[in-house]
Amino acid sequence: MDDLQRIVDTICEEFEAKNAVRDETLRRSRQLIRFCANSIRASHRGDFADAQTLLTTARAAATKMVTDIQQYPDLLYAGYTQDALKELAEAHITYALITGNGFPTPEELDVGPAPYLNGLAEAVGEIRRYLLDRLRQGDVSTSERLLAVMDDIYSLLITVDFPDAITGGLRRQTDMVRGVLERTRGDLTTAVRQEEMKAALRAFGRQVGLANED
Repeated sequence: MDDLQRIVDTICEEFEAKNAVRDETLRRSRQLIRFCANSIRASHRGDFADAQTLLTTARAAATKMVTDIQQYPDLLYAGYTQDALKELAEAHITYALITGNGFPTPEELDVGPAPYLNGLAEAVGEIRRYLLDRLRQGDVSTSERLLAVMDDIYSLLITVDFPDAITGGLRRQTDMVRGVLERTRGDLTTAVRQEEMKAALRAFGRQVGLANED
């Protein structure tokens, strides 16, 4: 029984150490998600310097989190860890799309393929929000550019045809992207037609005015 006691004591010590790492990872994942959310908000505001600073901070926090749990693969691939890494990808991709910069790679962000692709899918929703803001300001050209990018992203995502266990539920996210894309296309089409109608009415008004002057 003494030998068994030592075995159980050793296991408990391992569990204590792992539980401490788990608690710290949960804290860091929540912190990482806050950094990413604040960066996305800064990108929407056009405060790109602040957004970039927050992205740098988030990336450093993610690297520290991942490094400290390498010895515990189950913690690395736990839902809360993967969700935080997905948010990291989403924030970086949203910044890249809004600013027109190049896309960061999964290797640059130190995230796996599944959280990267799911972050890419969720970034489409943020781009819809930014597109509508630009549209309300009359910036049709930027809105059309972003819609084309959204369309390209969807076209790429539907080619990733693997089980959800591998992709982290990407198929559901891709369906979401399709819905967002179609709604955005409809909104943009309506706005463009309204602008065309306003332009036609203004042109007609000028013609009537000229005719009256004659």
